[in-house]
Amino acid sequence: MSEFRIHHDVNELLGLLNVRGGDGAEVYIDLLQKNRTPYVTTTVSAHSAKVKMAEHSKTPEDFLRKYDELKSKNARNLDPLVYLLSKLTEDKETLKFLQQNAKERSEMSANAASSTTTSYSIPATSSKMSMQELEELRKKLGNVTASSNVPQSSEVIRKMLRDRHNKKNPTQPNPVFPNWVYDRPALIGDFVTSPTPVGDPVVAIGTMPLAAQEQALVEDLLYVLIGVDGRDITAQPVLGRQSRSFIVDPSLDMSIKELVNRILPVASCYSTITRFTEEKSSFEYGQVNHALTAAMRTLMKEYLILVTQLEHLHRQGTLSLQKLWFYIQPTMRTMEILASIATSVDKGECMGGSTLSLLHDRTFNYTGDSQAQELCLYLTKAASVPYFEILEKWIYRGIIKDPYRYTIVQHRIPSFLQKMADKILNTGKYLNVVRECGRDVTCPDAKEVLYTLKERAYVEQIEKAYYYASKVLLDFLMEEKELVSRLRSIKHYFLMDKGDFFVHFMDLTEEELKKPVDDIIPPRLEALLELALRMSTANTDPFKDDLKIDLMPHDVITQLLRVLAIDTKQEKAIINAEPTEVSLSGLEAFSFDYIVKWPLSLIINRKALTRYQMLFRHMFYCKHVERLLCNVWISNKASKQYSLHSAKWFAAAFALRQRMLNFVQNIQYYMMFEVNEPTWHIMENNLKSASNIDDVLCHHTSFLDNCLKDCMLTNPELLRIFSKLMSVCVMFTNCMQRFTHSMRIDSEMKRLTFGNATMEGSSTSAERTEEAEKKRLTSKFIAEHVDALQSDSGFEATISKFDSNFSTLLLDLLDKLSIYSTNDCEHSMINIIYRLDFNGFYTERLEKMAIERSQKTAA
Repeated sequence: MSEFRIHHDVNELLGLLNVRGGDGAEVYIDLLQKNRTPYVTTTVSAHSAKVKMAEHSKTPEDFLRKYDELKSKNARNLDPLVYLLSKLTEDKETLKFLQQNAKERSEMSANAASSTTTSYSIPATSSKMSMQELEELRKKLGNVTASSNVPQSSEVIRKMLRDRHNKKNPTQPNPVFPNWVYDRPALIGDFVTSPTPVGDPVVAIGTMPLAAQEQALVEDLLYVLIGVDGRDITAQPVLGRQSRSFIVDPSLDMSIKELVNRILPVASCYSTITRFTEEKSSFEYGQVNHALTAAMRTLMKEYLILVTQLEHLHRQGTLSLQKLWFYIQPTMRTMEILASIATSVDKGECMGGSTLSLLHDRTFNYTGDSQAQELCLYLTKAASVPYFEILEKWIYRGIIKDPYRYTIVQHRIPSFLQKMADKILNTGKYLNVVRECGRDVTCPDAKEVLYTLKERAYVEQIEKAYYYASKVLLDFLMEEKELVSRLRSIKHYFLMDKGDFFVHFMDLTEEELKKPVDDIIPPRLEALLELALRMSTANTDPFKDDLKIDLMPHDVITQLLRVLAIDTKQEKAIINAEPTEVSLSGLEAFSFDYIVKWPLSLIINRKALTRYQMLFRHMFYCKHVERLLCNVWISNKASKQYSLHSAKWFAAAFALRQRMLNFVQNIQYYMMFEVNEPTWHIMENNLKSASNIDDVLCHHTSFLDNCLKDCMLTNPELLRIFSKLMSVCVMFTNCMQRFTHSMRIDSEMKRLTFGNATMEGSSTSAERTEEAEKKRLTSKFIAEHVDALQSDSGFEATISKFDSNFSTLLLDLLDKLSIYSTNDCEHSMINIIYRLDFNGFYTERLEKMAIERSQKTAA
């Protein structure tokens, strides 16, 4: 059982028990993980757990009765559940919570019951109840009890099963036996319950001589053994799934009566088996039950032959009760086993795989009793034939008659195929994929699958079929559908290894992506994308037309945090948080999408594409920030001609811009050349050696998981710090562009002042007119950007604040990376530290932070 499965089951159990408070499921998960062993549900431990639960129960008899009832129904995982509950009884804290919640549930149920009280009125206790009132009350209570306890008739069950089947398969309805099969009870082999016919009075058998009593009882027994009432032995009517009981004439001699009572259980078993085979022979109960009843009828023939031979001896006058008891003993065990199986199948309402599970368990339970095990093995083999015929078509040819999607129905899987369920499902699915693509395939190692106690026999056949199906689909995807070429095409765009394409694309779409996402026209972006593809080396990609534009509803950080918050306390906080009032820009919402047609979508599915999108959006935003910083550098180069280049803040701003650019470029280099490329080459080499489609899925998923993890996209703490660093860089670029704008305005003002002085000395009217126009335009420009002029005084303080924030966040990021690389063995992430701290600038400060952290931990 996987760790996820344990986590899920424990949460489900606590939810069913309505346990709240405490430390939650984690305590029990840790306990189960530490004490995991494959031997905790053996017969010995299950028995001791059952005894312990009975001791803790207020009504141990009821608990044991219910346990035996569930055991007879072959309830799955009964013993592991009892073992777990017995362990819970030892946990005092859990018991306290259970008692508290049980009290709350009882109060809630009491309130619900009071709100829906019945209309039955009971006379007040102070007054005496008349006989008429008592009779009416008894009648009402009897009606309520009867309506709640009487089991559904077999006719109602058959109709329900038939309607359910016909609803699922309207074109292939179940055949229906004619009504006279059910309406004429004398046609079946069981006892016919009818009033005793009125005839001549008979002499009490007890008044006859002992020899005559014996002969009369032998004849009665021979009738009763084949389902016909005798003169002195009569069958009692049965209700539901009860065993048949008999009434023997009380005047019979005690010695003879004792022998008769020893033989009658065989007749009771015969009645149970006959009723079972008659009922379960209907098509509504499924092919497995139908095959089981056919096998039981075959075994019953031997029993009927024996009774016929005994009757022949009786006609010759050589059969006594002692001989009858002697001859019937060998078949008693067979009849008991058949009746027990019939009762269990009936009680458990087993059909299909659940019937096979019950038979399989019975076969193994009879280990040591060769006769009983051989009998159960025969029944299991016979009943499994139709199931294995369906299985053979599925694993050898990928064919199944199912109008719905094929999936696993857990409770219908035979217990002996439970381990192979996923492989069986995938085997048929793989073959089915190839068949639906127009290629007929049949496994060359196809052999008849038969049930056997040697599990390895049919397991090997299933595994051979599975590996063949995997290989066929793998070759089909690799060769005909060019899977590796498709993956390379996706890598070109989502992992950004086509540099010239992205330069062209970002240049073409820069103005469009600056707009709010609601103002962007997607067809225009699609046209620009196609133009960029045609203008770059991506034009040689045969699958470039499958690349599309996708505008996401959240920015990449929000999307990642939502994914990482699943099943954690932060999930509700994120989901319930008020939506931000600031609309997304095109850059924040932009992503690529890729059209993947079936059957390649088995590998490149939507989940994988979402991971590719996360990686792309992360790197695309980094590339966008890098372009912003480079634009600042260009603006700064142009600003050197202005007088403000000598100000103190200008040098500090240049240095900070360079540090930011160095950080962003090194992060991009790390993600592209130290994470994506090496991981991609590992995956590509693994794909060459993959022997089945599951290996391909595993390698592809592993590649994406490693990329996401090493790019810091799976760690919420690192992601938040990185997001803040990017925000600081973007705000800095906006601020610097505003500063540069202000410097241009300042320069224009000075030039305007100088122009006023020179204009007075102008000798021609044309020059004076030109200068006046320049003055008017400059004044207009200054009026439009007066806000920028008013912020000049805070330039130095602003740059200092940016520097402080950036340095603090960067140190925090490097510190967290050093912790994760040490504690979680994430050695690839430490490469970021080596690249950013190439000259040891941050080493001293990081060591100081580590010392302070260790001192706090020690304190």
